[in-house]
Amino acid sequence: MNAVFDFLAEPFRFGFMTNALAATMIASVVCALLSCWLVLIGWSLMGDAVSHAVLPGVVLAYIVGAPFALGAVVFGFLAVALIGAVRDRGRIKEDAAIGVVFTTLFALGLVLISVTPSQTDLNHIIFGNLLGVSTSDLVQIAVLGAVVAAVLILKRRDFTLYAFDPMHAFALGANPRLIGATLLGLLALTAVTALQVVGIVLVVAMLIIPGATAYLLTDRFRRMLVIAPVLAAACGVVGLYVSFYADTSLGGMVVLTQGVLFFLVYLFAPARGVIPAWQRSRRESDERAQEPTPDGPILAK
Repeated sequence: MNAVFDFLAEPFRFGFMTNALAATMIASVVCALLSCWLVLIGWSLMGDAVSHAVLPGVVLAYIVGAPFALGAVVFGFLAVALIGAVRDRGRIKEDAAIGVVFTTLFALGLVLISVTPSQTDLNHIIFGNLLGVSTSDLVQIAVLGAVVAAVLILKRRDFTLYAFDPMHAFALGANPRLIGATLLGLLALTAVTALQVVGIVLVVAMLIIPGATAYLLTDRFRRMLVIAPVLAAACGVVGLYVSFYADTSLGGMVVLTQGVLFFLVYLFAPARGVIPAWQRSRRESDERAQEPTPDGPILAK
C-alpha cells in the first residue's frame, strides 16, 4: 500500500509538477468542452487555422506588454476575416483559403519570435512549457478557462442550436453570425489557455480529440459535454504520470494519451466501434445464411 502511495505522490513532491497538473486539468477540460461543438459543427480545420493564426497576436501582445488573450482574439478574428475574403472574392475554395491564411499567419508569428529580443524563450509558445508554469501563468490560465467554460455553459443551448441548424436558430430569433463569432472568440481564448500546456502546434489536438472520442461513445449531446471533459482530464493525469516516470515531453504525452484513447474507442466502442460493427455484421450474415430457403433446406455455413 505504501508503495502505491509513494508511486502516486512522488511527482508532486516537486512544486512545478503541481502547477503542471493544475494547468493540464484546466486546459484539458476547457478544450474538451469546446471540442464538442467544433466536432458537431465540423470546424476541425477551422480550429486548426485559428489556433495557429493566433501566434503573431500573442507575440505582438508580448512586445507591447498587452495581455496574450487580447492579441490572440484580434488575430483569431483577423484570420477568419481573411479566410472569408479569400474564399468569397476569388476562385479559391474554403479549405485552400484556410490553408493559405493560417500558414501565412503562423509563419509571421515565427518570424516575429525570431526577431523579438526577449529575456525569456518565446519558443514555449510553439511547443509549450508545462513544467515552467508559474503561479501567475496558472492564474491567467484559470481566469481564461473560467471565462470560456462559463460562456459555453451559459449559452450552450444557443451554440447547440447553431451547430445543428443555423437557419432554425435564425427563425427562432437568434443571430447565427453573432453565435458563430462568439464561438470563434472562445476558440481564440481557448488556444491561449492551452498555450502553456502543449503549445500552438498541438493545441488543435486538444480541441478535437476529446469531442471526437465522446461522439463515438454517445448519441446525446448532453452526455458528450460530460464524457469529453472527463476523458480529457483522465488523459491529462495518465499523461503526466507516464511523462514523469518515462522522462518524456509532458505536453506531447498528454496529447498522445488522448490519441491512443481515441483509437481504442474507435476500435472497441460498443455502438460505433469498428470491431463490434464487424462482429454484428458477421453475426447477421450468419443468421441470414441459416434462414430456410424457399425450397425448404437450410443453407450451410
